[in-house]
Amino acid sequence: MPSRFPGAIAQDWDTVVLHKSKPKSQDLRDPKAVNKALRSGAPVQTVKKFDAASNKKASSSALPAVSARKLDEAAEPAALERVPGEVRQAIQRARLEKKMSQAELAKQINEPPKVVQEYENGKAVPNQAVLAKMERVLGVKLRGKIGK
Repeated sequence: MPSRFPGAIAQDWDTVVLHKSKPKSQDLRDPKAVNKALRSGAPVQTVKKFDAASNKKASSSALPAVSARKLDEAAEPAALERVPGEVRQAIQRARLEKKMSQAELAKQINEPPKVVQEYENGKAVPNQAVLAKMERVLGVKLRGKIGK
């Protein structure tokens, strides 16, 4: 039977060092671990977090409090642009000339009836895609300069 290891056989021993893993911070905060460290005389450090366990308003601290609403209003305009009155009237006139209801117009432009209602009441924020669909179905110009 042939030998698997031709030549001299030498042992290749390397030293292996095993280290204990460090304890997790969660384990260090455990009351049992703290008491054990105190009993054994190991140093224990306690740190009080700033404003920990206090439910005070921010106005009591040195920094002034700024509400999120005020920050939003400063960065963005408060009111969005709504559908102008000329466009509202043009939609209503064209729809009534074609003898269509709001629901029928909504069905033809593939939008919910609420959208047409909001455009005619002036509550909707103008969407160019919806206005283009209405222009196509009603056959009137709703975008750009109207009657100017």
